[in-house]
Amino acid sequence: MEGRASKHAYFLLAFLLSWLGGFPAAGQQPFDVVEVPSQFKLDMQAAARLRPQLIAQSVPVAGRYAAGGLVFNRLVEQVAAPTRAKFSWELRIVDNHDLNAYSSPDGTVYVESGLARLAGASTGLWAAILSHEIAHIVRRDWARRYLYQKRIENNGGLPIMLGDPGMPSSSWETSEKASADMARFCRQLELGADLEGLILMARAGYHPDFVPALHHLLHAQGVGTNSRSLYAMHPCWEERDRELSQAYLAASIEFEHLWPEWYASPGGNPPVVVFAEEPTVRRTGPKEWEVQIPMRCQNLAGAVEVVLHAGSSHGALAHPERLPDQPGSGGDARQLTGCTSPKTTVTFTLAEPSLRPKQGAQWTDIYVLDAWGSVLARADLPKLPR
Repeated sequence: MEGRASKHAYFLLAFLLSWLGGFPAAGQQPFDVVEVPSQFKLDMQAAARLRPQLIAQSVPVAGRYAAGGLVFNRLVEQVAAPTRAKFSWELRIVDNHDLNAYSSPDGTVYVESGLARLAGASTGLWAAILSHEIAHIVRRDWARRYLYQKRIENNGGLPIMLGDPGMPSSSWETSEKASADMARFCRQLELGADLEGLILMARAGYHPDFVPALHHLLHAQGVGTNSRSLYAMHPCWEERDRELSQAYLAASIEFEHLWPEWYASPGGNPPVVVFAEEPTVRRTGPKEWEVQIPMRCQNLAGAVEVVLHAGSSHGALAHPERLPDQPGSGGDARQLTGCTSPKTTVTFTLAEPSLRPKQGAQWTDIYVLDAWGSVLARADLPKLPR
């Protein structure tokens, strides 16, 4: 799970890799296929050494986060018994207010308190968070990542210093190709964990649509990669939606087969999900512009509100229930839509001076709100052409 530049997740990876000694590169497997040999134990050994430090920085799940503990136990029960027994399963909360989650190879999942509060009492959002991390553990993705790095080095690449991909390039000691290959492999791991997590949560009784709902909520919070990069360790939200579109459908069919009465499932009815594409802006007159937002809605009964927001910069939500602070009343343009077509396009016509943001502001974001005003999706608005 990608969150705000979470130092804990990157430090966890750095410590784990520093404890992993040399290991022969895998044979002549296809470039992106990494199997973990049965005798490979270095990831577990590293996790054991690092565990006291991570335990000291976290607390057991309880109290306001009790829903997460119940979901975690139910998801773990869906893991095949022989595999489940190999790990010491535990869920812990890191009280640092960040929006991230990560896992240790030993079976411990750490959810930072900002993300835990975002999930709140929603068992479906907890399932979306935890199923992804459980999938990383079962797949042994820490070991896969290490072995792939060693393969690159043994094939002639320079050693890779893995850190925050958003940091300056001096944090990488490798060629551009090795960096791009490593980042691409890490994105594949993330998508693989998404894919297996979808099936895991469907079998446990949580509708797969909670996964895109969580992704869109994090995007609205300003979390994650906004655009695709060769060197990004995580896929951007748009790439995840695109790559997992068929997986959402397959996992939904599995869920409906196992839980024909949706409302009676552990996660309840699926959430409203809005897939908002990149808005387009074109000039239609001397002082007139047209903004179009293509979008698709799932599980919607009623209408959603599309808001063209005016602010000083692209917003990051302080709370999922409201928009960023507005520069003044009347600074937003709003439309209601039933979003009933396979692709609905909402159009705003902006004409001066009848419709423009307050002084010192500009049109920055598109937000989609549900009937209670909660944010379902966000998209950056390109600058108006001159």
